[in-house]
Amino acid sequence: MIVRSMLFAITCLAASAAWGQYKYVGPDGRVVYSDTPPPASVKGVQKKPVATGTPEASGGANLPYALQQSSRNFPVTLYTAANCGGCDSGRAYLTKRGIPFTEKSVKSNEDIEALKQLTGSTSIPVLLVGSTKLAGYESGAWGESLDAAGYPATSQLPPGYKPPAATSAAPDKPAPTAQAQPKPEAAAPPAPPPPSPANGGSRPEWFKGF
Repeated sequence: MIVRSMLFAITCLAASAAWGQYKYVGPDGRVVYSDTPPPASVKGVQKKPVATGTPEASGGANLPYALQQSSRNFPVTLYTAANCGGCDSGRAYLTKRGIPFTEKSVKSNEDIEALKQLTGSTSIPVLLVGSTKLAGYESGAWGESLDAAGYPATSQLPPGYKPPAATSAAPDKPAPTAQAQPKPEAAAPPAPPPPSPANGGSRPEWFKGF
Protein backbone atom coordinates (compact mmCIF):
# COMPACT_ATOMS: atom_id res chain seq x y z
CA MET A 1 0.00 0.00 0.00
CA ILE A 2 2.82 2.37 0.89
CA VAL A 3 4.70 1.52 -2.32
CA ARG A 4 1.55 2.18 -4.36
CA SER A 5 1.11 5.58 -2.69
CA MET A 6 4.71 6.51 -3.40
CA LEU A 7 4.39 5.50 -7.05
CA PHE A 8 1.21 7.56 -7.35
CA ALA A 9 2.96 10.60 -5.83
CA ILE A 10 5.92 10.23 -8.21
CA THR A 11 3.54 9.94 -11.15
CA CYS A 12 1.76 13.15 -10.12
CA LEU A 13 5.06 15.03 -9.77
CA ALA A 14 6.22 13.88 -13.18
CA ALA A 15 2.93 14.90 -14.74
CA SER A 16 3.05 18.34 -13.14
CA ALA A 17 6.48 18.94 -14.66
CA ALA A 18 5.11 18.30 -18.15
CA TRP A 19 3.85 21.18 -20.25
CA GLY A 20 0.19 20.34 -19.93
CA GLN A 21 -1.96 23.44 -20.21
CA TYR A 22 -5.00 21.93 -18.46
CA LYS A 23 -5.29 20.23 -15.08
CA TYR A 24 -8.47 18.53 -13.95
CA VAL A 25 -9.83 15.45 -12.21
CA GLY A 26 -11.09 12.80 -14.61
CA PRO A 27 -14.21 10.64 -14.17
CA ASP A 28 -12.07 7.93 -12.54
CA GLY A 29 -10.83 10.35 -9.89
CA ARG A 30 -7.31 10.67 -11.30
CA VAL A 31 -5.61 14.03 -11.91
CA VAL A 32 -5.13 14.70 -15.62
CA TYR A 33 -2.59 17.05 -17.24
CA SER A 34 -3.27 17.72 -20.90
CA ASP A 35 -2.76 20.23 -23.71
CA THR A 36 -6.25 19.39 -24.98
CA PRO A 37 -9.24 21.12 -23.36
CA PRO A 38 -11.28 18.70 -21.25
CA PRO A 39 -14.94 17.88 -21.95
CA ALA A 40 -17.40 20.61 -21.05
CA SER A 41 -18.87 18.38 -18.34
CA VAL A 42 -15.64 18.44 -16.33
CA LYS A 43 -15.66 20.92 -13.46
CA GLY A 44 -12.82 22.63 -11.62
CA VAL A 45 -10.49 22.88 -14.62
CA GLN A 46 -7.21 24.74 -14.00
CA LYS A 47 -5.46 26.32 -16.99
CA LYS A 48 -1.74 26.87 -16.80
CA PRO A 49 -0.58 30.30 -18.02
CA VAL A 50 1.48 30.24 -21.19
CA ALA A 51 4.95 31.76 -21.00
CA THR A 52 5.39 34.69 -23.36
CA GLY A 53 8.12 37.22 -23.94
CA THR A 54 11.69 37.07 -22.71
CA PRO A 55 12.68 34.86 -19.77
CA GLU A 56 12.85 37.96 -17.55
CA ALA A 57 9.40 39.16 -18.61
CA SER A 58 7.66 35.81 -18.31
CA GLY A 59 9.58 34.43 -15.34
CA GLY A 60 12.66 32.38 -16.22
CA ALA A 61 11.43 29.50 -14.07
CA ASN A 62 8.95 28.65 -16.86
CA LEU A 63 11.82 27.78 -19.21
CA PRO A 64 13.99 24.64 -19.12
CA TYR A 65 17.10 24.98 -17.02
CA ALA A 66 19.51 25.15 -19.97
CA LEU A 67 17.59 28.05 -21.51
CA GLN A 68 17.38 29.83 -18.17
CA GLN A 69 21.14 29.73 -17.73
CA SER A 70 22.02 30.68 -21.30
CA SER A 71 19.46 33.50 -21.44
CA ARG A 72 20.73 34.94 -18.17
CA ASN A 73 24.45 34.72 -19.01
CA PHE A 74 24.33 35.32 -22.77
CA PRO A 75 21.15 37.23 -23.70
CA VAL A 76 20.40 37.27 -27.42
CA THR A 77 19.44 40.50 -29.21
CA LEU A 78 18.63 40.81 -32.92
CA TYR A 79 18.82 44.17 -34.73
CA THR A 80 16.56 44.30 -37.78
CA ALA A 81 15.02 46.68 -40.31
CA ALA A 82 12.11 46.59 -42.73
CA ASN A 83 12.56 45.02 -46.18
CA CYS A 84 15.65 43.12 -45.03
CA GLY A 85 15.90 39.56 -46.30
CA GLY A 86 18.77 38.68 -43.97
CA CYS A 87 16.74 39.97 -41.03
CA ASP A 88 13.83 37.73 -41.94
CA SER A 89 16.13 34.71 -42.34
CA GLY A 90 17.86 35.41 -39.04
CA ARG A 91 14.59 35.82 -37.19
CA ALA A 92 13.29 32.55 -38.66
CA TYR A 93 16.50 30.76 -37.67
CA LEU A 94 16.28 31.88 -34.04
CA THR A 95 12.59 31.01 -33.88
CA LYS A 96 13.11 27.52 -35.34
CA ARG A 97 15.97 26.76 -32.97
CA GLY A 98 13.91 27.97 -30.03
CA ILE A 99 16.13 30.86 -28.91
CA PRO A 100 14.49 33.43 -26.62
CA PHE A 101 15.62 36.75 -28.09
CA THR A 102 14.89 40.46 -27.99
CA GLU A 103 14.39 42.27 -31.29
CA LYS A 104 15.50 45.87 -31.84
CA SER A 105 14.08 47.64 -34.88
CA VAL A 106 16.19 50.20 -36.76
CA LYS A 107 13.93 52.86 -38.29
CA SER A 108 14.78 56.40 -37.25
CA ASN A 109 18.02 58.38 -37.41
CA GLU A 110 18.34 57.84 -33.66
CA ASP A 111 18.11 54.06 -34.19
CA ILE A 112 20.81 54.18 -36.88
CA GLU A 113 23.09 56.20 -34.62
CA ALA A 114 22.55 53.76 -31.75
CA LEU A 115 23.42 50.83 -34.04
CA LYS A 116 26.53 52.61 -35.31
CA GLN A 117 27.74 53.29 -31.78
CA LEU A 118 27.20 49.64 -30.88
CA THR A 119 28.78 47.94 -33.91
CA GLY A 120 30.78 50.66 -35.68
CA SER A 121 28.66 50.33 -38.83
CA THR A 122 25.08 50.47 -40.03
CA SER A 123 24.97 46.96 -41.57
CA ILE A 124 22.04 44.76 -40.64
CA PRO A 125 21.07 42.30 -39.38
CA VAL A 126 23.25 42.23 -36.28
CA LEU A 127 23.09 39.45 -33.71
CA LEU A 128 24.33 39.88 -30.17
CA VAL A 129 25.01 36.76 -28.12
CA GLY A 130 26.14 38.17 -24.82
CA SER A 131 29.02 40.48 -25.79
CA THR A 132 29.66 38.73 -29.14
CA LYS A 133 28.57 40.78 -32.18
CA LEU A 134 27.80 39.10 -35.49
CA ALA A 135 27.11 41.37 -38.48
CA GLY A 136 25.07 39.86 -41.31
CA TYR A 137 23.17 36.59 -41.30
CA GLU A 138 25.23 33.42 -41.59
CA SER A 139 23.65 30.36 -40.04
CA GLY A 140 26.98 28.62 -39.39
CA ALA A 141 28.51 31.52 -37.46
CA TRP A 142 25.29 32.17 -35.59
CA GLY A 143 24.99 28.51 -34.65
CA GLU A 144 28.57 28.35 -33.36
CA SER A 145 28.04 31.38 -31.12
CA LEU A 146 24.79 29.99 -29.75
CA ASP A 147 26.42 26.60 -29.17
CA ALA A 148 29.29 28.25 -27.28
CA ALA A 149 26.77 30.10 -25.11
CA GLY A 150 25.15 26.80 -24.16
CA TYR A 151 21.88 27.13 -26.04
CA PRO A 152 20.21 23.81 -26.93
CA ALA A 153 20.57 22.67 -30.54
CA THR A 154 16.82 22.14 -30.86
CA SER A 155 13.88 24.09 -29.47
CA GLN A 156 12.98 23.49 -25.83
CA LEU A 157 10.55 26.39 -25.55
CA PRO A 158 7.21 25.57 -23.94
CA PRO A 159 4.16 25.36 -26.23
CA GLY A 160 2.62 28.74 -26.96
CA TYR A 161 5.79 30.73 -26.25
CA LYS A 162 5.81 34.05 -28.10
CA PRO A 163 8.76 36.44 -28.32
CA PRO A 164 8.17 40.05 -27.29
CA ALA A 165 7.33 42.63 -29.93
CA ALA A 166 10.24 44.51 -31.49
CA THR A 167 11.19 47.79 -29.85
CA SER A 168 13.21 50.79 -30.99
CA ALA A 169 16.98 50.36 -31.19
CA ALA A 170 17.56 53.82 -29.76
CA PRO A 171 17.56 54.01 -25.96
CA ASP A 172 14.56 55.60 -24.35
CA LYS A 173 14.97 59.31 -23.78
CA PRO A 174 14.73 60.39 -20.14
CA ALA A 175 11.62 62.31 -19.25
CA PRO A 176 12.26 66.07 -19.13
CA THR A 177 12.69 67.39 -15.64
CA ALA A 178 10.65 70.35 -14.47
CA GLN A 179 12.72 73.50 -14.45
CA ALA A 180 12.43 75.91 -11.58
CA GLN A 181 10.59 79.03 -12.63
CA PRO A 182 12.44 82.30 -11.84
CA LYS A 183 10.94 84.19 -8.99
CA PRO A 184 9.21 87.40 -10.07
CA GLU A 185 11.13 90.50 -9.08
CA ALA A 186 9.67 92.46 -6.19
CA ALA A 187 7.72 95.50 -7.35
CA ALA A 188 9.48 98.77 -6.66
CA PRO A 189 7.82 100.85 -3.95
CA PRO A 190 5.69 103.69 -5.29
CA ALA A 191 7.52 106.98 -5.71
CA PRO A 192 6.70 109.60 -3.09
CA PRO A 193 4.39 112.42 -4.24
CA PRO A 194 6.07 115.64 -5.42
CA PRO A 195 6.53 118.36 -2.75
CA SER A 196 3.54 120.59 -2.34
CA PRO A 197 2.29 123.11 0.24
CA ALA A 198 -0.29 120.59 1.35
CA ASN A 199 2.26 118.01 2.46
CA GLY A 200 4.83 120.44 3.87
CA GLY A 201 7.17 120.43 0.96
CA SER A 202 9.19 123.49 -0.05
CA ARG A 203 7.48 126.09 -2.23
CA PRO A 204 8.88 127.22 -5.55
CA GLU A 205 10.52 130.61 -5.63
CA TRP A 206 7.75 132.14 -7.69
CA PHE A 207 5.13 131.20 -5.07
CA LYS A 208 4.22 134.31 -3.12
CA GLY A 209 1.62 132.79 -0.91
CA PHE A 210 -1.97 133.85 -0.45
